[in-house]
Amino acid sequence: MRRVVRGYSFFVLSAVLFCVPSLFSGERPNVVVIAVDDMGFSDLVCYGGEIETPNLDRLASQGLRFTQFYNTARCWSTRSALMSGYYPQQIRMDPVQQGVRLPNWTTLLPHHLKPLGYRCYHSGKWHVPGAPKVVADGGFDHSYHLQDHDRNFNPKTHELDDQPLPAIEPGTGYYTVDAITGYTLDHLDEHGRLHSGEPFFVYTAYTVPHFPLHAPPEDIAKYENRYNVGWDVIREERYKRLLESGIVDCALSPREESIGPPYRFDVASTNLGDGEAGFPYAWTALTPEQKRFQATKMAIHAAMVDRMDQGVGRILDKIREMNAWDDTIVFFRSDNGASAELLVRGDMHDPTAAPGSAASYLCLGPGWSTASNTPFRRHKVWNHEGGVSTPLIVHWPNGIQKAGTLREDVGHVVDLVPTILDLVGVEPPKTHGGEKVPDFPGVSLLPAIRGEDAKVERDYVYFEHSGNAALRLGDWKILYTKTGEPNDRLPVERSEGTAGWALYDLKTDRCEQKDLAATQPQRLDEMVAKWWDLYRTYRKQAAPL
Repeated sequence: MRRVVRGYSFFVLSAVLFCVPSLFSGERPNVVVIAVDDMGFSDLVCYGGEIETPNLDRLASQGLRFTQFYNTARCWSTRSALMSGYYPQQIRMDPVQQGVRLPNWTTLLPHHLKPLGYRCYHSGKWHVPGAPKVVADGGFDHSYHLQDHDRNFNPKTHELDDQPLPAIEPGTGYYTVDAITGYTLDHLDEHGRLHSGEPFFVYTAYTVPHFPLHAPPEDIAKYENRYNVGWDVIREERYKRLLESGIVDCALSPREESIGPPYRFDVASTNLGDGEAGFPYAWTALTPEQKRFQATKMAIHAAMVDRMDQGVGRILDKIREMNAWDDTIVFFRSDNGASAELLVRGDMHDPTAAPGSAASYLCLGPGWSTASNTPFRRHKVWNHEGGVSTPLIVHWPNGIQKAGTLREDVGHVVDLVPTILDLVGVEPPKTHGGEKVPDFPGVSLLPAIRGEDAKVERDYVYFEHSGNAALRLGDWKILYTKTGEPNDRLPVERSEGTAGWALYDLKTDRCEQKDLAATQPQRLDEMVAKWWDLYRTYRKQAAPL
């Protein structure tokens, strides 16, 4: 089965569509991007965890693991960046405004790939508010769009090729992971039958292990007693494995017992009971009831990750069955770090229901989120390393020369579009929608993927979400943490001075323990000024409607 389009076809298409010469010659690989939501840095075995993830571990052992890859600290902002190649602040997606569309100059990844002969398929979460329809706006040929993020067993809103599907009735055997996997397999099956001479782009976007904590009981049973030891022991075990593998070399960050959920939710009113813990206290300080409740929650989280890995295995098996394995590059990553949120939505929470069932509504919370993000500080929403660091696994038999290795190159989700365009040999358009298209803020990771010795060079990595902010230049990182409850933007009245900013040397202190702002004032001044310059530039590019 042929999975490629030859260079001549691309030259003609690119000359017509983009009016730029192509430097590409050779065959184009199939591209698969697999995303998960709210999975911690160390949840996978290949990143130090204990959850059973044999399929992703095998993918990592035969591919690459990036140790310094970043996200935007939130789901919709990361997914918007993934599809566009731009920071969400450049495309009106963070802060997000209800009903605001992407700028006219924006193109999404399928818009680049389809003119080259790619068939494009999506299954799962979309969450790109500026392009609400996956086929009509996102450019995919087929899409299963799961819009309901509050029900893993009986979602009420989902679409197939932009058309509404009936709500799932309780007790039908539906589970989000299995459905998302199943539609991906359907797309690949159709591709093999009808489009075997064309390359494919598959975007499988799981909603797990995002809250609510729902999982099939047989998967939960596998971890029933695993987490009775508590989050402190699990953190130490994961940290030891991370050190031994060479993925990190910083000191383990302490639990921050004063840091609870990022938003104010009245947990007591949700009937979660006395087993809930709003802060990451020492495990030994918890009551027996709290220990039982918390260990059960982590067992459900682990079951969700386990089930996701099973789904990934089915997708990888299908690609092998299609004889497309060697010609397919696979990217696996998470939207953000594990979440400290505690809230109840959807059908609310029935305290008499079995934890993990459809009638329950539980969140991981700050204790286990701290463990899932080992060894880093903080959680989803924050711009500390625990909120913005994510695993990135890349597998490509025909392209990776040094399989099974770690890459320390600094990467960000905005790099995936330029990386994919680089590997298929296409330049992005200079104008679109009658407007000039800004240069990509990211870089191509293709040299790292191919195994070149030199690290990928980049100018900076920019962060901003819910009033938190950061900038990484080389090994240096500045960090601003909003005090009080986060909001959707930095307050405009705040001074552009350095007050409130911390400075860390990530080469020796990636766990952000030693603030060097007082001893490096000039560096701090320069980096804060750079952040504000980017802030203004991105707001101008995003020009509100």
